[in-house]
Amino acid sequence: MQPAAKNAEPRVRTDWSEEEVRALFELPFNDLLFEAHSVHRQCFPPNEVQVSTLCSIKTGSCPEDCAYCPQSVRYEAGVDSEALLAIDDVVDQARQARANGATRFCMGAAYRSPKQKQLDVIKEMVRRVSELGMETCATLGMLSEDQATQLKQAGLDFYNHNLDTSERFYSEIITTRTYKDRLDTLQNVREAGLKVCCGGILGMGEDPADRVQLLQTLASLSEHPESVPINQLVQVPGTPLHGVAELDPLELIRTIAVARILMPRSHVRLSAGRSDMSDETQALAFFAGANSIFYGDRLLTTDNPEQDHDRALFDRLGIRPAPATQSSKGGEADASRAAGAHARH
Repeated sequence: MQPAAKNAEPRVRTDWSEEEVRALFELPFNDLLFEAHSVHRQCFPPNEVQVSTLCSIKTGSCPEDCAYCPQSVRYEAGVDSEALLAIDDVVDQARQARANGATRFCMGAAYRSPKQKQLDVIKEMVRRVSELGMETCATLGMLSEDQATQLKQAGLDFYNHNLDTSERFYSEIITTRTYKDRLDTLQNVREAGLKVCCGGILGMGEDPADRVQLLQTLASLSEHPESVPINQLVQVPGTPLHGVAELDPLELIRTIAVARILMPRSHVRLSAGRSDMSDETQALAFFAGANSIFYGDRLLTTDNPEQDHDRALFDRLGIRPAPATQSSKGGEADASRAAGAHARH
């Protein structure tokens, strides 16, 4: 493959074949990173990383059987069930996240699909967090088009719904919903006018061919996801995937690099599993095109690098948090920008 021209605009494609994606994965490591970094520089400031914070607004007792998830009611993984948080508590956490430099606040609930009375409370959370001037994201399980529309009208910016893995390998990980169920939710979210956050999890025992198919599926959606989380499995005792062979860190970097080439204008998020990554692995990930992270010491029920460590790593690498991309929504938006500037300095 020829390296991208220095000032060329990468063409956004949604017609990638599996053969083309496989060929990218098979490139020599240095050639792949050079290509990915070249594409990254054409589309994004190379030393900015978008910072999000994830809050578990309802924990545990999920009826699904996702083999990686300690929140499933089917596993004894030491996760206590908690009811939906109070709205004021969620807003307080969002305000703290904003003060620490986050520009996007993601609210996660362990539902198969939210009921209307639950959705009504979550819509008010979205409204209140949006008034802080932050981008809002939610992950609540499957959504109908009407539910997605309600969230959009409440001010939600992004909806997260991961494909997790390839369609071929999917039934080895989850049996309580189908791959089509996930694709249908993504379609409902798009039709409601929401931005899409969708990626997968590596290190669940999948073959390299499954990573090829996962990225090919993401890059072949009618519109690329605006955010593409690349998660590394966090092994939790009590879940079926505890004890699987650990992923080679270089395979993580390869996957990030290929995602950057396939979806040049998407934010590629270095997501779950960062607490197990060395600083050197994270630095390679940023070079390969990752330009988004979750910030804070928890990701739903698993550990995340502490904020002070992230700040120190950013300083060592000369990376700065990216500014918020949305316009002011009133309320405390000006304070949000001031707080973000303070956190960056």
